Amino acid sequence: MDESTNGPRSISAVDFHRGPGVADWRVTATGPHAVFTATTLAHAARLVEPIVAAAERFGVLPDVDLRPEAVVVRIPYRGPEGIPAAAPDFAAAVSRAAAELKLTPDPSRAQSIGIYVATHSRTDVRPFFEAALGYEALGDADAVDPLRCGPQLAFSPIAGDVPARGRTHLDVFVTADQARARVEAALAAGGRLADDSHAPDWWSLASPDNHGVDIAAWTDTDG
Repeated sequence: MDESTNGPRSISAVDFHRGPGVADWRVTATGPHAVFTATTLAHAARLVEPIVAAAERFGVLPDVDLRPEAVVVRIPYRGPEGIPAAAPDFAAAVSRAAAELKLTPDPSRAQSIGIYVATHSRTDVRPFFEAALGYEALGDADAVDPLRCGPQLAFSPIAGDVPARGRTHLDVFVTADQARARVEAALAAGGRLADDSHAPDWWSLASPDNHGVDIAAWTDTDG
């Protein structure tokens, strides 16, 4: 937790979940977010005005994804600071507005996707990916879409690996209460369990042709 003379500026996932009225929300790798299902696009759009009002009231900058099926509301990480301390109050206000509009929360749909680019230890490939995708650097080892629409990239060197051989896998961040079911579904669909030594934080899976996918839930329980 980051604190100043004015109190905490950021909180952990555990702190967020302790807030009253946030049962509709989950924390993934991109921050807290909620999914509210709708009957029509017009129905979904009615939540936008209350979201904007809550954002201005609590000083939170949310991302809103409006679809005919649902509204996805995220409180994105915009730097290394973590979850804003005002996030629980904002989330609770949005949930109250959604309930009044009869938009149904569906926490099981909350997820974020990341691409883990494993590279040789003597190769810096991040500038290439930033240029090719129009991404920006985030911290020392990641890259992000400036509008937060595309998946986040994480770069990690592999010491002793063969030069010029890049290895990449997907990171799928899901809610802690959905992770095991997602793993079981992937295994039932033909995948194999490559490593479960870090479960329940994450499971490493492989597709039938050996492409890697990690199913991760630690972001939802991080203290």
